Amino acid sequence: MGALHRLKAKQVEHAEPGMHCDGGGLWLRQRQDGGQWILRFSLYGNRHEMGLGSKSTVSLAEARQEADKWRSVVRQNKNPIKERDKLRREAARSDTTFSAIARAAFEAKKAELKGDGTAGRWMSPLEHHVFPRLGKIPV
Repeated sequence: MGALHRLKAKQVEHAEPGMHCDGGGLWLRQRQDGGQWILRFSLYGNRHEMGLGSKSTVSLAEARQEADKWRSVVRQNKNPIKERDKLRREAARSDTTFSAIARAAFEAKKAELKGDGTAGRWMSPLEHHVFPRLGKIPV
């Protein structure tokens, strides 16, 4: 597999265009317009490349952590690209933001409210004052 952690933070910051190996399948693909972290791995005799994020948003340390995480998935003979997609689908399916939970709670209590809560005294204050700031926060 070769040596791990070949790159230094300064080298990443001032990288020339091209491919730069950090070891263990972690590569920095540097272009003129920016860089991208890539994890190369082999599964069942086929080589795959998995993007780990942009160099501007993912640091060298974070890229190494992500690479370690996905290497362990490869060691279990699972495709990390498919596993990541499965995790994203599950996360999208279960909306646990404050606004979604508050709306669900309102729908559950709606029958008990005066006029089925249609007067706007229950949800409108939340929609105008709370959801814009706290609505997207996961609970």
